[in-house]
Amino acid sequence: MDEHHHDPLERPSELAGKQVLTQEERAQRDAAAGRDYTPRAGDPGAYNQFWTESGKASAQTSLIVDPQDGKLPALTAEAKKYADALEALRRPERPASWDELNPYDRCITRGLPGAMMPGFYNHNYLIVQTPTHVAIVVEMIHDIRIIPIDGRPHLGPGIRQWMGNSRGRWEGQTLVVETTGFTPKMREFTGNAQRLLNGDRVGTYQASFGTPTLTLVERFTRVDADTIDYRFTVTDPATFIRPWTAATPMMRVTEPIFEYACHEGNHAVPNMLSAARAQERADAQKNSRPQ
Repeated sequence: MDEHHHDPLERPSELAGKQVLTQEERAQRDAAAGRDYTPRAGDPGAYNQFWTESGKASAQTSLIVDPQDGKLPALTAEAKKYADALEALRRPERPASWDELNPYDRCITRGLPGAMMPGFYNHNYLIVQTPTHVAIVVEMIHDIRIIPIDGRPHLGPGIRQWMGNSRGRWEGQTLVVETTGFTPKMREFTGNAQRLLNGDRVGTYQASFGTPTLTLVERFTRVDADTIDYRFTVTDPATFIRPWTAATPMMRVTEPIFEYACHEGNHAVPNMLSAARAQERADAQKNSRPQ
C-alpha cells in the first residue's frame, strides 16, 4: 500500500472552514506540488525533485479530521514548556553531540504515528496477515510492526519501546489497533508539534509524540479492492489538551518494497557534528582577533 500524497497535516489558514476541495482545487494543488531544493547559504544541498513522490491530493483539506477546524489541539502547559526548551537547544543548529539529534536523523525510527503518515518519499507499506498476527513493513527507515490479534494483553508498564506495543482486534470489517507503552525518548518530537502550531511546516513524516501517556488507536477499513481507509486517534494528555484524529487513504501499488539501509554509508550525523565544531572554531578565531 502507498500513502505518497501531499495533503497537509493541518488545514491551511486560507482554507479555514473548508473541509473538502473541489476537483479544480485538487488539480491546482497537484500542479503546485513539489519542494524547494534551493540550498541555503553554506548548505551543500541534498535531494532534488527527482527523488520525491508528490502523489495526488485527496479531497481533504487536511489530514486532521477532528477537531473539525483541521488544526492540532493546543499543547498542554508542560508540553509547551518542554517544546520551548527543545527549540532553544536546537538554535543555532549546532548539536553538541549525537544525542541532541532526533531518532529520525539517527536512522532509528520515525515512531508513531509518524511512521504511518505520508511524507515525501518511501512511504510504502507491505501488510501481511495470519490468523494470529498482522505484520506491517514500513519502507521508510525499515520499521517492522508485529501486531498480535489473538486477544493477548498489552505488555506491562515496565517495558517501553520506540514503536510501543500494539494489540489488534476486529470490529466488523475494521482492524482496530491500540498501541501503548511508548518510550519517553520520542518526546523530543514535541518540538515539531510546537512549530506546527506556530505555522511552520515541518512535515508530517516527523509527527510523533511518544510520551508514556500516549495511546494510539488506528483503524484500517478496506473500502474497495485497491483502497484502505486508514485513520488514527492520538490521545496524549501529557502533550495535547484533547485527542485528535487524522485520516489518510492507502492505495494499492504493484511495486516492491525496497530496502531502506539508512545507516549504511550515512555520513550525515558525523558530518553535522564535525561541521558544528568547525563553525565554532571559526567563530572563536574571528572573536579572538583584535577589533
